Amino acid sequence: MSDCIFCGIIAGDIPGIKVSETDTTYAFMDINPANDGHLLVIPKRHSTDLLDIGADDLTAVTLEAQRIARAMVDGVGADGVNLLNCCRAPAWQTVFHFHLHVIPRYADRNTDRLSLPWQPGVPGDRTVMTDYAQTLSAALT
Repeated sequence: MSDCIFCGIIAGDIPGIKVSETDTTYAFMDINPANDGHLLVIPKRHSTDLLDIGADDLTAVTLEAQRIARAMVDGVGADGVNLLNCCRAPAWQTVFHFHLHVIPRYADRNTDRLSLPWQPGVPGDRTVMTDYAQTLSAALT
């Protein structure tokens, strides 16, 4: 797509710092990183978001993200990795070309700048969870 910044990066029309490239995926450094080493893995074929991407491209992007995550831990010294996808604007998507954020995490809080946007360990309302589960289960059939 001519107006997509990520398609422009793949084509070489827009500068990007490439990390890896396969026949179907492209990985490059995020210009607004949550942590040092934060990068994006995208399909070369344009798809808008998680709801639009084909199964083969989603599989290829996920497997490449896993390969890069291993390199972050084994080769760069990250203590962990977050994979993040934002699907649509209300979920923080700002570039509408499917992408997975691969974010290295570090036990040293002086190195790791990322914090959670919610509080793990705070239980949800069981009635609300049950209602959502039933509604989603019905929608899947």
